[in-house]
Amino acid sequence: MNHTTETVEDEVVLLDESGTPIGRAPKSAAHGPDTALHLAFSCHIVNPIGEVLVTRRAVTKQTWAGVWTNSFCGHPKPAEPLLHAVRRRADFELGLELDTVELALPLFRYRATDANGIVENEVCPVYLATAAGEPDPNPREVAEYRWVDPRALATAVDAAPWAFSPWLVLQAKELELFRA
Repeated sequence: MNHTTETVEDEVVLLDESGTPIGRAPKSAAHGPDTALHLAFSCHIVNPIGEVLVTRRAVTKQTWAGVWTNSFCGHPKPAEPLLHAVRRRADFELGLELDTVELALPLFRYRATDANGIVENEVCPVYLATAAGEPDPNPREVAEYRWVDPRALATAVDAAPWAFSPWLVLQAKELELFRA
């Protein structure tokens, strides 16, 4: 296992409505019933045969526990370049080294409320990455994973959006990967 360490003392970047950084907050305090807008990212990993990696969030996650989602998500630390954060989080959640990383949806933004009342409120650039290895998931983050055909995933998301994270549902509608 090659998982780097992260702690609840990590901070997230707070944003104003235009997406400009205005401060920072402890990651542990950044999500609640009135979550401030903050910077995050999502990433979809594709393997050499064109399958996309989907993960089921650990049942101990604060939001959308046990729900199927994109490959991984995260928050850059203050002053951390987004690409570095994406690579760091791939290692932390999945034990994967990414081969390539490309920005696919630079302006993606969403707000969603989980059944437990916790709100996600994020400016969340979306990345597409490639990786040749198999994940070694961090059990605190990922309950299970599957490599799937992107078009089959898009069909499943359309048929049963309630079974997936709200950000995956929205991203699947916008990303060319799921329409190709």
